[in-house]
Amino acid sequence: MAFPNAAFKRPTLLIVGCGDVGLRVVKLLRGRWRLLALTSSRERVDDLRAAGALPLVGNLDEPATLARLAGLADAVLHLAPPPSQGRTDTRTANLLRALALKGRVRRIVYASTSGVYGDCAGARFDETRRVNPATERARRRVDAEARLRWHGRAHGVRVSLLRVPGIYAGDRAGGHPRERLARGTPVLAAADDVYTNHIHADDLARACVAALARGLPQRVVHACDDTELKMGDYFDIAADLCGLPRPPRITREQAREQLSALQLSFMNESRRLANVRLKKELRLKLRYATVADGLLA
Repeated sequence: MAFPNAAFKRPTLLIVGCGDVGLRVVKLLRGRWRLLALTSSRERVDDLRAAGALPLVGNLDEPATLARLAGLADAVLHLAPPPSQGRTDTRTANLLRALALKGRVRRIVYASTSGVYGDCAGARFDETRRVNPATERARRRVDAEARLRWHGRAHGVRVSLLRVPGIYAGDRAGGHPRERLARGTPVLAAADDVYTNHIHADDLARACVAALARGLPQRVVHACDDTELKMGDYFDIAADLCGLPRPPRITREQAREQLSALQLSFMNESRRLANVRLKKELRLKLRYATVADGLLA
């Protein structure tokens, strides 16, 4: 789908979940698109407007507040997380129900998670691998993906699903390993360690823009960089770049005793994502191809 480029008829994009990555997208597209941002917080209205987006107050958990979204936008960038409980993503269901009231939206880009694959024992694979979610958090994402694909087929909407790994950036709140390194949080010993995947927040924003322009219908794309590192090695590199001590290494048994359930969940899954579609189909040239580049940015 080609969107009009004339300034007098700019296409309209609705950003749902306009946090850090959404604001980076606003920065990339302002002046080229008319930008709307859905927020459930009235306190964010002034900040969103100052960034260049027209704020719309609504709550994905309250369907009655979403009816006005129908017919407002040509495309939707869906960055909002699922609810914190349950096996289904009721927020995505509520959003799609509202969008279906009128048929203006022809394009949806959704930021999902690489966690939908579960543990892959360090295998390297592309987007044709079947999902195998191991947590309720990942199952909600699988549910959201299925709903979006169905919506796309039923309503003639091109849906792009970006499966996103760990997002980092020096100017992203909680998005740089220096805070964890400063706390001295341990990582797994080499024999127990797992592969992790990464994307710089700026490159993720650029991937979202590329998907809006060039994403194929109902297509999954791995939005990740070229790095192939185990988690401990990633934190070692970050420590060396930041001039901080490398984190202590512990066994998996010790990790079960010392770390939270959430921290352990990320240490129970090992995979390496291939990003050929990102480069060939979306034609994205990564600005930070490896974490060694991005951590210094």
